[in-house]
Amino acid sequence: MKWMWILLYVSLPIPAASQGAMSAGEFDAYTRGKTFTFGSQGAPYGAEEYLDNRRVRWSFLDGRCQEGEWYEEAGQICFVYEHKRDEPQCWRFEKGAGGMRALFENVPGQTELYEMAQSDEPLMCLGPEIGV
Repeated sequence: MKWMWILLYVSLPIPAASQGAMSAGEFDAYTRGKTFTFGSQGAPYGAEEYLDNRRVRWSFLDGRCQEGEWYEEAGQICFVYEHKRDEPQCWRFEKGAGGMRALFENVPGQTELYEMAQSDEPLMCLGPEIGV
């Protein structure tokens, strides 16, 4: 029985080693022109399209998109979106063998996202909501 536990432990996947926080240049080179799907706790969380001039388009995978931009501040990548201009969302991005990982720095230890997929295709967004 003891050997079975040892074999089980040895066969567990080893987390991908991180290369440390990505600089703004590394982040831009890795993301520009691509759309990333991010996961959290084994499930898709959202997707972001990285455009020229540090512009982004984010969606919680519901077809509604938010336009924004990113900038570097104190070694973090911070995002501001059109509807929340005064509330930057700052993250520390790390790149490892399994892709990119994002750690939310506004509330450290609360949110960690990881790259599930990347594509050269644009983010799918519904048109503007029209109604009375």
